[in-house]
Amino acid sequence: MATQKKSILTKFYIVAAFMTLFLLAIIFRVVNIQYVQGEKYKKLSTELTIKQDTIRANKGNVYAADGNLLATSMSKFTIRMDVVAAVKNRAFQKNVAGLSKELSKMFGKPVMHYKTKLITAKKRKNRYLLIARNVGYNDYLKMKKFPIFNLGVYGGGFIAEHKTVRAHPIGKIAERTIGYDDYRGEAGIEGAFADYMQGENGLRWKQKIAKNQWKPISDVNEKEPIDGHDVITTIDVNIQDITHHALLRQLEYFEADHGCAVVMETATGEIKAISNLGRTSKGKYFEKRNYALWESHEPGSTFKLASLMAALDDKVIDTSTVVDTEKGKIFIHNRKVEDSKRGGYGKISAARAFEVSSNVGIVKLIREHYDDRPEKFINKLEKYGFTKPIGFQIKGEGLPYVPNPKDKKRWSKISLSWMSWGYGISVTPMQTLMFYNAVANNGVMVKPRFVKELRRQDKTEKIFKTEIINPKIASDETLKKIRKVMENVVVKGTAENIYSSNFSMAGKTGTAKKYLPKHKDENGNTIAAGYSNKHYVASFAGFFPADNPKYSCIVVVHDPDKNKGYYGATVAAPIFKEIAQKIYTTTPIDNQSVEDKVEFLSIENQYIKYNKIINKEYTYVPNVKGMPGMDAVSLLENIGLKVKITGVGKVKHQSIQNGERLVKGATIILKLS
Repeated sequence: MATQKKSILTKFYIVAAFMTLFLLAIIFRVVNIQYVQGEKYKKLSTELTIKQDTIRANKGNVYAADGNLLATSMSKFTIRMDVVAAVKNRAFQKNVAGLSKELSKMFGKPVMHYKTKLITAKKRKNRYLLIARNVGYNDYLKMKKFPIFNLGVYGGGFIAEHKTVRAHPIGKIAERTIGYDDYRGEAGIEGAFADYMQGENGLRWKQKIAKNQWKPISDVNEKEPIDGHDVITTIDVNIQDITHHALLRQLEYFEADHGCAVVMETATGEIKAISNLGRTSKGKYFEKRNYALWESHEPGSTFKLASLMAALDDKVIDTSTVVDTEKGKIFIHNRKVEDSKRGGYGKISAARAFEVSSNVGIVKLIREHYDDRPEKFINKLEKYGFTKPIGFQIKGEGLPYVPNPKDKKRWSKISLSWMSWGYGISVTPMQTLMFYNAVANNGVMVKPRFVKELRRQDKTEKIFKTEIINPKIASDETLKKIRKVMENVVVKGTAENIYSSNFSMAGKTGTAKKYLPKHKDENGNTIAAGYSNKHYVASFAGFFPADNPKYSCIVVVHDPDKNKGYYGATVAAPIFKEIAQKIYTTTPIDNQSVEDKVEFLSIENQYIKYNKIINKEYTYVPNVKGMPGMDAVSLLENIGLKVKITGVGKVKHQSIQNGERLVKGATIILKLS
């Protein structure tokens, strides 16, 4: 018995010793965690439950020259509710009906929908209940005053998650030029000035709650975000609207693949409007690419201006120099050059060859005087800005191509002849426009520009002045002759269909066949590479008014439906005319009257109707429904009303109805679509 008792005691002591050691280990561990590694674990705990969240700063705004917003950052909020932790039962029961009623008013769903949703969330102890997404700033402020929500984050469980989105108040107009700086890359003005427009981000503390969700700890940010700086562009919203819709209408009618139109202020180089529209598979048009800057292509007959100017300035010909166009067809090294008029024009002056766009005439003139010294002709093209990119801040400018006799691999026996009428070379619409603008600007070539100034908190930081690329591209004598023959193109040449005795324009039509690589047709037959008889580029470049140019303009349309028309005079010139005429209808310059009477009756009727409306005396508010937004604004402001507009396009609704007595100074709201 004694031995057994001793054995039991031994085991007891052993167990007691182990228990004591275990207890001491626990005490050591607690002390170690508490006093030695305590700060480490406190920090880890905090990191797992509390974090510092970045509040993205708003990017700077992009403005039109007249102060209209082209692009801005808008605040959007996701509203959630911590139904359990923040809202006491008594307050919840008392105010849930009132909150449901306010939510119903704002978002349109029945009161019972929200009441049931809130009560169910309370029972299920939902701490992150979604109330609404993409709430605007004004609605966010209103919601903060709703019953329960007005008690704040802790008392009312109101959770607002802020984000910023980029918006274009005037819609998709000029979208490619305004550009973006996001996951798609850097494009347009926003891409070029991305660093300048970025603001300074703010900071906010958030706490982790159930289901790995985070909510703001308080309404106060640790660091408020600072908005970015603003860019003031050269775009004129009125001219942009005119240009966009003139191009769009013609593209739709001719079912063209894509096109662009640009309006440039002659003296300054400021781009007042730029529209780039491409066609979708469904036949709709949108700002697909910045074709005016990006697309380098064979210009066709608009390039004949450079050929004629070079020869005149070198004094190897005069406008009266006679050239024999023969029967409208010649062969150069077995390659055919042909005029659009069957039988040709016979013997005509160099000026007339340009006016009627005789391919044969221009080719023979250039070949005769430059065939043995082509480098002299190329030097002229370099002077005219065709041999290298313009150099915009905006990315994506296309590369020009002009063959050079020094490059033996690319230069051929027909290179000079072909480039003289716009083939075998490649230039962008902006290069062509810059050249035509120099002719309008008395020979001073200015660089096209899209930005007027950079601004920080309403203070101008930098002004972009007119940049002169070439102070004189030709003699005054040459320029005088060139401008006269360009005016005659409209008066009695290829663009006489847009002529008006009351409104002067000058320019040049262009019609170029497209060169297509080896491909298969719709029947699966292989077609060899070469110039197509089905695919064309129609263009018109010029300036207005002809005697004292204020604006230059280029229009380029790719792949119009050949069955409806494909010549520059038919497809592109009417767009140029509509732009010019509408600019002068809405913003008269030098008191020029516009009473044009040409074959485009639908356009003319619109202008005549508008002039009658705006010159009428009013004692009652007129009906402006169906009118273009810019026309309606001009009319209503002229009769003494203050106008606010929303949307773009034509007027669909007016807040002061037709027939109500006119009260000058009253505000009328127009909704456009």
